[in-house]
Amino acid sequence: MSEPFYTDKTHVRASFEKAATSYDAAAVLQREVCDRMAERLPYIKFQPTVILDAGSGTGYGATKLRQQYPQAQVIELDLAQAMLQTSRAKQSSGDSLLKKLFKPSSPWQVVGDVERLPLADHSVDMIWSSLTIQWLNLPDTVFAEFLRVLKPAGMLMFSTLGPDTLHELRTAFAGVDNAIHVNQFIDMHDLGDALLRGGFAEPVMDMEKIVLTYQHARDVMADLKAIGAHNVTAGRQRGLMGKQAWQRVIANYETLRSQGRLPLSYEVLYGHAWKNLQQKVSKKTDDGQHIIEFVKKPTI
Repeated sequence: MSEPFYTDKTHVRASFEKAATSYDAAAVLQREVCDRMAERLPYIKFQPTVILDAGSGTGYGATKLRQQYPQAQVIELDLAQAMLQTSRAKQSSGDSLLKKLFKPSSPWQVVGDVERLPLADHSVDMIWSSLTIQWLNLPDTVFAEFLRVLKPAGMLMFSTLGPDTLHELRTAFAGVDNAIHVNQFIDMHDLGDALLRGGFAEPVMDMEKIVLTYQHARDVMADLKAIGAHNVTAGRQRGLMGKQAWQRVIANYETLRSQGRLPLSYEVLYGHAWKNLQQKVSKKTDDGQHIIEFVKKPTI
């Protein structure tokens, strides 16, 4: 099934291949979200041996995981080979001569699709996925794959973007034409339901809002392009937008200017759940309905 608002995975891959060299300079939000995920790890009493970083990008999250779990094997997996190459180059440049002599092994990296993981069943203890799931159209396939490769009692921790993300851009483009200019994102409750459908236990979801600000609309577009996060929907406009249409977009966006800056909002969703075992039984109501815990964090 295809819908105009569905993401085009071929275009997603191409965007991130092109963005590999510019990504780190513009990925302010991505690093912030990754840091906030990493802050949760010490509170979870869990010691994984093998960790999959699903959608690892240029390796920022993998570095956090190696710091938290120095004895674990961290596998970096990304759809874009150029992202993994950038991560490898950074790790190599940061190694001392002594480390290279006595620990010359390269990082574990795999080019792959999170919806078709090239990993064996029950092969990893933990899956970490920061800001990757939003590039998928339906969560069920990826959650099924995550469950498949997790060992019994394994843990999934992820972040993604909710439907209120980039709402200022939707306002700016509204009425300019009939094309889809902004990616669509999945609601937190739908993700929680998908976790339960997929067989995960004890899912916990929470949300917070992060707002970046810019001086000019062109700076917003430049940042989105630099991280490979521009519009990748099937219904996107294929050619360049005309000058008059673009001027209307800018005028619409200018109506949202506050304290001299243009806002760009991100609804960030966080989730974690466990692969079900007898000791990891989903909580239920008296009538047998599954319980998903939702925690709404204050706006940033």
